Amino acid sequence: MIKVGKLMNKERGHATVAFARSWKKFPPLKHVAIVWQTKAMILTYSSSFITHLLALPPASTSTSTGAVSSSLLHRSPQGSFGSILRYKLRSYCSAPVNRGEFMASNIKVVQNPDSISYLNQREAAEVDEILMGPLGFSVDQLMELAGLSVATAIAEVYNVKDYNRVLAICGPGNNGGDGLVVARHLYHFGYKPFVCYPKRTAKPLYTGLVTQLESLGIPFLSVDDLPMNLSEDFNILVDAMFGFSFHGTPRPPFDDLIKRLVNLQSCNEVNKKPSVIASIDIPSGWHVEQGDTSGDGIKPDMLVSLTAPKQCAKSFSGSHHFLGGRFVPRSIVDKFKLELPSYPGSSMCVRIGKAPQVDISSMRENYISPEFNEDEVDPDPFIQFQKWFDDAMAAGLKEPNAMALSTAGKDGKPSSRMVLLKGFDKDGFIWYTNYGSRKAKDLSENCYASVLFYWDGLNRQVRIEGCVAKVSEEESQHYFHSRPTGSQIGAIASKQSTVIPGRDFIHQQYKDLEAKFCDGASIPKPNYWGGYRLKPEFFEFWQGQTSRLHDRLCYFPEQANGTNIWKIKRLAP
Repeated sequence: MIKVGKLMNKERGHATVAFARSWKKFPPLKHVAIVWQTKAMILTYSSSFITHLLALPPASTSTSTGAVSSSLLHRSPQGSFGSILRYKLRSYCSAPVNRGEFMASNIKVVQNPDSISYLNQREAAEVDEILMGPLGFSVDQLMELAGLSVATAIAEVYNVKDYNRVLAICGPGNNGGDGLVVARHLYHFGYKPFVCYPKRTAKPLYTGLVTQLESLGIPFLSVDDLPMNLSEDFNILVDAMFGFSFHGTPRPPFDDLIKRLVNLQSCNEVNKKPSVIASIDIPSGWHVEQGDTSGDGIKPDMLVSLTAPKQCAKSFSGSHHFLGGRFVPRSIVDKFKLELPSYPGSSMCVRIGKAPQVDISSMRENYISPEFNEDEVDPDPFIQFQKWFDDAMAAGLKEPNAMALSTAGKDGKPSSRMVLLKGFDKDGFIWYTNYGSRKAKDLSENCYASVLFYWDGLNRQVRIEGCVAKVSEEESQHYFHSRPTGSQIGAIASKQSTVIPGRDFIHQQYKDLEAKFCDGASIPKPNYWGGYRLKPEFFEFWQGQTSRLHDRLCYFPEQANGTNIWKIKRLAP
């Protein structure tokens, strides 16, 4: 321990003293055994210790912001090494950690947001010490999990199309490191992140994050580069300046940056779409337990709490409160009697409380698209459809072949559903279904139908109307046998649109058929399944535009010289 103490700075020296004090608590006869246990412990966890120590500010160095160890699943700034070491010694003298406790599924969960647990500053620091102590997490692991959680929450609420430009304002501590990780993930999610990192931390973990961002071409902006009204250039402002370990009053340049975020509230009146603020774990400048004590601090639109919400989150009044950091082990849940919401599916974040109520009448999109003029449209609607379909494919839109099919029976009552286009040519547009379904019954009584393609990412839709007929049996056979085996069995198992006793019933039908056709033999197409073709008699190509002045170019069939031609006409939006 003497050698280790010489290699450490002043902060780490305090840890040696703390260890010596802890040493006196053990009976003398156990000293030898404890020495060897401690040596083994230090060798086993040395990389975790060193990583943690490197993330701590040197005790002899002061920053312009005071005590700046920050957020996340966060790291306690003073005495961390000693606290972790004492905790490890206690754990080595007690029962070993059960690896089964790491299962997130064992967390006690609650759905009522009013009963969710909130941590005070001491508890939050102790949680981090345990995570980075006996539970074996390193600072960079926790930072990566935190940043991914925050980026996921942002992407869930603020779509990349409308909120593309992101500014991450990063402090010198761990909260700032979280912000750097957020910027990297948002870049890969398709956003355009920028970073303001005025007080850089010269430690390998942070310089590595900077290098990663620079290699992606993500711009770093100085405080002087930023406009006074941040809404002019950015859609989302990630507040990653200070976390729950911060004490005191923010110093330059962070005091000015916090004022700029506060001033957004007054700027919002003149901006059509103001920037939104997303704070990581703690809104910068807030008291960890008492919240915005002055009443004139940052009022974020989104707060992403990490590990568990801190007490100040009770006074958060923004629209979106999320919890991130899906890794809390059972031992911590039990120790702090935590009640946390369950995470949906494989998501890294979960909403706390209900989504804000929205005035549906005020919801509108001001489409911005290139003009779609008559001199640009192809005379042949099938060729024009091919061009737009190719554009949708190139844009990477999900299922660009999805179309809403609307039918009506002899009673005239319409019904719509989504189906998938499986081919088109001059003869029409093809899809496949069960001939006993509701749509098939409608078509048997009324052959006229319409299909609608909507490509949101391009602000486009195509409406096609015409008469529908079944495709040939040969075409249906060919397509049926081109489908995956599971889809073939599913088509046989499901008597579409008929009433069934429950979900288990259809799954049992599927399992029985799967066993029947397990020998690999060709699966026969059922005679109640096949394709339809809609032969167009009308096309409309719609391009969204600003102020609802949309482009609507339509094709109507006309007779000319004894032949059918398509006449293009523009309709009022």
